[in-house]
Amino acid sequence: MSKERILSRDVTATQIPSGDQFKLAAGTRIHLTQTLGGSYTVMLDFGLARIDGKDADAIGEQAVDETVKAPAPTAGAPDPEAVWDQLKKVYDPEIPVNIVDLGLVYSMDVEKVDVSYRVNVSMTLTAPGCGMGPAIAEDARGKIMQVPGVSSADVRLVWEPPWNQSMISEEGKMRLGLV
Repeated sequence: MSKERILSRDVTATQIPSGDQFKLAAGTRIHLTQTLGGSYTVMLDFGLARIDGKDADAIGEQAVDETVKAPAPTAGAPDPEAVWDQLKKVYDPEIPVNIVDLGLVYSMDVEKVDVSYRVNVSMTLTAPGCGMGPAIAEDARGKIMQVPGVSSADVRLVWEPPWNQSMISEEGKMRLGLV
């Protein structure tokens, strides 16, 4: 889906896979390669980078409001299915499959803490050296916080068991052309 674009203004980007942030100057030529999960993966002359949805206008896309909205007050625990639905909106910037279908989310539970509810998630990455882990975990946390009834979210990166391709769901395998 590569689409060539020229940045209309300076933006902060995240280098893939190191996770290092850097400035991209207005006038930089980019190739848009993925537009999933509210962020944009772009190919540059020197590799891949991720641009946040709030900077979509700089690449000619509709800007996305990424601010975490306070969930509507509820009289009970968050719906676990709604949490899973939010996690399915989080993507590894190099792979066009959400983190749930990739098999990266090992566990999710809703915990009552005093009078509020915290969501705890354990997840991994496809490779332990990937510097994008903190960015992906923060995306997951932000999306979880949008679920009514959630007062806090703890997304932890774990390495046991090691991830492998057999953990990908059937839907994910179909998306990747593995079945």
